[in-house]
Amino acid sequence: MAKQDKDATFVGDSRVSAKRIPNISPSYSDFPGKTEAFWPNFLLKEWMVAAVCLVGFLVLTVSHPSPLTDKANPNDTSFVPLPDWYFLFLYQMLKYPWASGDWVVLGTIIIPGIAFGALMLAPWLDTSKERRPSKRPVATGLMLTALVGTFYLTWAADHEHSLSHPSSKTGGEHGGSGGSSAAAPAPADSSFTADAVWKAQSSCMGCHGKNMEGGMGPNLQKIGSKYDATQIADIIHNGKPPAMPGGMIKDEAEIKKLAEYMASLK
Repeated sequence: MAKQDKDATFVGDSRVSAKRIPNISPSYSDFPGKTEAFWPNFLLKEWMVAAVCLVGFLVLTVSHPSPLTDKANPNDTSFVPLPDWYFLFLYQMLKYPWASGDWVVLGTIIIPGIAFGALMLAPWLDTSKERRPSKRPVATGLMLTALVGTFYLTWAADHEHSLSHPSSKTGGEHGGSGGSSAAAPAPADSSFTADAVWKAQSSCMGCHGKNMEGGMGPNLQKIGSKYDATQIADIIHNGKPPAMPGGMIKDEAEIKKLAEYMASLK
């Protein structure tokens, strides 16, 4: 068999570097005047900038105090606490039976922990290099579900609060805390002096005033012209929506005595 010479042709690719350079950071000496040691030079500058920002923030807090609402009043039973707007979705979720009561750990720790843990681990849970949402259905679906759920629960919490307490503030000066609903009291008689049986009820005076002149609750100086003793005792026992709670007085004899006195106010 005759031997035939074969020519080999080599094709070069300009994209492939002929010289292999190891991936090692260059020395400081290669860039004189452009680099510095982390400790203490760089870190000291960072601390100085942080100190200036901190002093500026402290000056701002002193010169412009936070606009707070009324001081806490333990006798104000009409106050409805409401978290800031960015926690409303968690607040609403705890109203459902599967996330409250015996399952409160599920609603306060497990579900939020899974949600925020998945958010932190997202770069490792979804390693796809696709940029189009349609090509990443799992990640896109989970993110849309979280967004829709958060927006819906926030709206539901605000909507329910507005229906139950139309006169209270939602998102007032305190960043979304519900303010106390102040009922407009009827004109009070400044010469009226309440009996000792009324002044012994600090929880009642907190809303209706020392002399029953009204405040956060209505004026009761002539409550007897509207309710009799039995009806007043029932209100004390069971409350009266939307702001009057029941069970504030436990002693039956005290309730009867107070109801009879209030029924006499015509």
